Amino acid sequence: MELELKAIKKSFDQKEVLKGIDFTFEKGKIYALLGRNGAGKTTLFNIMAEELKKEEGQVLLTKEEKIKKLESEDISYVYSDPILPEFLTGYEFIKFFMDINKEKIDESIRIEEYFDLIKINEKDRHKLIKSYSHGMKNKLQMLMFIISRPDVILLDEPLTSLDVVVALEIKRLLREIRSRHIIIFSTHILQLAKDLCDEIVVLHKGKLELIDKNLLGDPDFEDRIMDMLQVEEDDD
Repeated sequence: MELELKAIKKSFDQKEVLKGIDFTFEKGKIYALLGRNGAGKTTLFNIMAEELKKEEGQVLLTKEEKIKKLESEDISYVYSDPILPEFLTGYEFIKFFMDINKEKIDESIRIEEYFDLIKINEKDRHKLIKSYSHGMKNKLQMLMFIISRPDVILLDEPLTSLDVVVALEIKRLLREIRSRHIIIFSTHILQLAKDLCDEIVVLHKGKLELIDKNLLGDPDFEDRIMDMLQVEEDDD
């Protein structure tokens, strides 16, 4: 399975943010989408999720040798600030989510098992979502893609404001499910990209550039990336 971006362009107020992006993501890997704040990472995610209209280009999914346009049903998009119905309990929301997705979920897995997986205890499951911490809300968001098993998972800086324990739990979950998905993890934190991801892709001057894995062990690797991104800031 592959996700292919072909000549994606997007501008805002006559400033070209995405300048004809061409890139192919493969199943079974976690990709870090690395870039400075404002580089266009969220813009690219919103285009892939059809929440923002692109000016040119295509987003294609190849699965079982069939090529099709990527659609919202193929994607789970995890936002940096969780968007959840806070008037429901965590249990009520996940039960509702399972009911509306019953045609594509594994019915042999009980709702309690899903909550056990993300380590939300029985007492908290029946509390209103509005009382949840940011970390618990993030875990609830991630439970949605664990249940629905979409082909493509987009994560827009979901670990940035989490405590150490919750962040480690989420990293573990992502590593466990990577073989079944294409996972793209947006971040501006270089160390997180190195720790979690199989591949690092830099959004630089409106283009995507894959970083050679052999460079990751180079003691000057971080300096090289910082120099690259600094050039982008200076050009702006």
